[in-house]
Amino acid sequence: MEISEALNQALFLQINAGAETSPVLISIAMFIAVALIYLIPLALLVAWLWLPAQRELAVKASLTCAIALGLGQVITLFWQHPRPFMIGLGHTWLAHAADASFPSDHGIVFASMALTLLLTRKLLPGLLLAVVGIAVAWSRIFLGVHFPFDMLGAVAVSLLAYVILRLLWSRKGTALMHALTAVHGWLMALPISKGWVRP
Repeated sequence: MEISEALNQALFLQINAGAETSPVLISIAMFIAVALIYLIPLALLVAWLWLPAQRELAVKASLTCAIALGLGQVITLFWQHPRPFMIGLGHTWLAHAADASFPSDHGIVFASMALTLLLTRKLLPGLLLAVVGIAVAWSRIFLGVHFPFDMLGAVAVSLLAYVILRLLWSRKGTALMHALTAVHGWLMALPISKGWVRP
């Protein structure tokens, strides 16, 4: 553990922005770290409302993410790994609560979505989302609120969540999609009749 933690901290210091870092680069990193995560709910909403063929995939990705976030919370109950600024390491450029760093919630959101796409053979969107996720992971390390291993942990937790989802989906997936589609038809009856969203 001491060796891995030393490596984790050394990698962090290699990525973390120093005092001499350009304000422009800091601003770009802040945008990436804070704003890009909103692409995920937007993409899921678009898929559900206007791309019926992708609804099942959107639900699978959402559930994988939810399971992974739940697993992440369980981990923090047993292991409260501090963030870099909590131990006075490096420079902090982004305000953040002093809570557990491992695994990264932002990392989990992007990793679970990208892995779901990649493992269901949606290679191009999966790779694009993975690239965005890597950029977000870099930015949050660069700005001093996460360690590199927080991001690797997010990938591992997301992969486990996908395995769990696959096991559950084989039993309840079809029934769940029928139920969600029925609720969608009821709630969106007027927009569907107007042609604003897909049935």
